[in-house]
Amino acid sequence: MRVTCTGATGFLGPGLVQGLLEAGHTVHVLSRNVEHALGRLPSGVTGSYFDGSTPMSPDALAGAEGVVHLAGEPVDQRWTHEAKHRIHHSRVEGTRVLVEAMRQAGTVRHFVCASAVGFYGGARAARTLTEEDAPGDDFLAHVCQGWEAEALRAEAAGIRTVRLRIGVVLHPAGGVLHRMLPVFRMGAGAKVGNGQQYVSWVHREDLLRLMRFALEHPTLSGPVNATSPEPVTNSAFAHTLGAVLERPVALTVPGLVLKARFGEMARVALEGQRVMPRRALEAGFQFRHPELTEALRDLLSS
Repeated sequence: MRVTCTGATGFLGPGLVQGLLEAGHTVHVLSRNVEHALGRLPSGVTGSYFDGSTPMSPDALAGAEGVVHLAGEPVDQRWTHEAKHRIHHSRVEGTRVLVEAMRQAGTVRHFVCASAVGFYGGARAARTLTEEDAPGDDFLAHVCQGWEAEALRAEAAGIRTVRLRIGVVLHPAGGVLHRMLPVFRMGAGAKVGNGQQYVSWVHREDLLRLMRFALEHPTLSGPVNATSPEPVTNSAFAHTLGAVLERPVALTVPGLVLKARFGEMARVALEGQRVMPRRALEAGFQFRHPELTEALRDLLSS
């Protein structure tokens, strides 16, 4: 299959591209800086310009049968007015521009669009959430709803569409785990707030495999939670990471401290969600790293 990817140089992109190539697919990437992107990716990958704002020629998707859309402004930053605008615009407008080009190209049959478990909002305590649950009512939930609404325009055009609601992606090279490791290795690891909020995490390898699974399985469509089937509380996460690193975890980061540093974005860490990947499991996807201790040992073994 000829697959076009956005966000190919981000935290997830290079691994996705490599996996697609190994599976026998042909890969074309869309990027603001095509030369830079191709320099970071394996030989044989081609590219076209895409900035997520201006209309894109359908020629950039010529021959594409599948599209995987990962591009967007990072959410893990202080949510100033300007940052909120960038986040919303890149996720919603970027998806709109891409979908319009897909509709015009006429060759795309399979669309995998990243979303986030933020769709469900925070403050839902320990309630187990599946793809059937209603969206939340905070900033990130509204972004995800707008984001997914644009992806659904592809579905309305007859393109099979999977909306992957991604949880906390674990890998030492980036994301939350990358930021936590130096502190925990110093023996200064801590739970956040009361520690009872759930962390819906996923090993990066499993997420990349689920992306390919969603692309290659024609019976799967709609929202799919991309999280491990064993979410844990923040306290359990902190103590498990400490145990794997053989370091103590005796501290607490008060919620007020987190709010002072990150503002409204701190709610993501303080509220959390207990999300289950029901539809992925029902479709037959098998997680290689469903349990946190084993996942962390695998990630930190080298």
